[in-house]
Amino acid sequence: MPDTTPRRGSADGARAVLRNRAFRAIFVGATVSNIGTWMQNFTLPAYVDERTGSAGLVGLLVFAQLGPLLLLSVPAGVVADRVNRTRLVVAMQCTMLALSLVLAVLVRAESALVWVFIVQLGIGIANTVQAPAFSSSLPMLVTPEQLPAAVSLNSAMINGSRIMGPALAALAAVLGAQLWQLFALNAVTYLVFIVALRSVGLPAPPTRRSAGLRALTDGIRLAAQRAILGRILVTMFSFSLLCLPFIGLFPSVARLNFGLEPDGTAYRLLYVVWGIGAFVGSLAVGSILHGRDRRDLIRIGFAVFALCLAIFGLTSSPMIAFAIAGVLGASYFMTATLLVTELQVNLADTERASVMPLWFMVFGGTVPLGNVIAGPIMDHVGARPVLIFGALAAVAIGYVGDIARSERLGQVVTTPTTGPSRQI
Repeated sequence: MPDTTPRRGSADGARAVLRNRAFRAIFVGATVSNIGTWMQNFTLPAYVDERTGSAGLVGLLVFAQLGPLLLLSVPAGVVADRVNRTRLVVAMQCTMLALSLVLAVLVRAESALVWVFIVQLGIGIANTVQAPAFSSSLPMLVTPEQLPAAVSLNSAMINGSRIMGPALAALAAVLGAQLWQLFALNAVTYLVFIVALRSVGLPAPPTRRSAGLRALTDGIRLAAQRAILGRILVTMFSFSLLCLPFIGLFPSVARLNFGLEPDGTAYRLLYVVWGIGAFVGSLAVGSILHGRDRRDLIRIGFAVFALCLAIFGLTSSPMIAFAIAGVLGASYFMTATLLVTELQVNLADTERASVMPLWFMVFGGTVPLGNVIAGPIMDHVGARPVLIFGALAAVAIGYVGDIARSERLGQVVTTPTTGPSRQI
């Protein structure tokens, strides 16, 4: 059956979504919390790289943070359909708040890195437990026509935080703040999100639930039965594993390729430029690109990303790296946002808590797996071969995963499933 799911944003796009009080409150709270999270995510890998000079250990740190998404997302999705989602997310936010304070104490005391890794693993587990409940609730706050704009805004929020967090960390360093104080500040930002969650709440889980072990495999069955879902998930898995290790290993890449120290101003600026590009790329999906076919844009995104990553890998000039970093960030997150939007519009409310955990596995959970593999390779042969391999892989993934081409060849059958969204 041909796909009749709407692919165009609503007439007033992001403005219409932000007029929704519940979405706006959650959006603002999550933005503040994510700024603190990215301030911590930016400084902690640089801290480990500075102490050890090992890309392998940086990759292991990122795996401690994001690896739980690979292992626990599906059980977390089952939990999300069976409990009060507001209470679950608040409890996990409180857990991450407490662990960030512990991290601040450990860094201030220059404790053994093993304890830092353990606490980071705890934060990663708490984030994984709450992620399916939160992500599957957001689409229920808006109408189906507003869903692409809402997904784009959420992605832009994540990437806007990716800019503001490092920028705030750099400003705090200039003003004399110590590293442990940044982690303590991150703990405070969780409170803003907790207040927003308590003020408006998240929608109740849909009533349709599978029992027992069947609940753990619902998402896999849906992805196998609906080819469009399976193709998107396989495409993102390949992209994350083969092309995106440079994200978690960014401080090591900057040190090895461009001679930039992870605790220096130039490195911070390079990361901010890349983050600005990612922010623009994700925001563009729900604004200036909302009238274009997402499937064509995905193909273009892979091609631009491959070219930029190849240049980023081949050059040793910081000036060229700064020039290309923004476009690299934009093409990376534009492509990822387009893929998750295409996934979301092909899901009904009752299916999201089952399928979205698979997205967290193939995106957030697979990136750190790539870091663990690529980190030791960088230590032995440098960053350049890893980035060039990722660029070549992106070309292949863009061709094999081209949804529009597959539809023309009759290889993908889609079924419109998005039902009415409930609002609160």
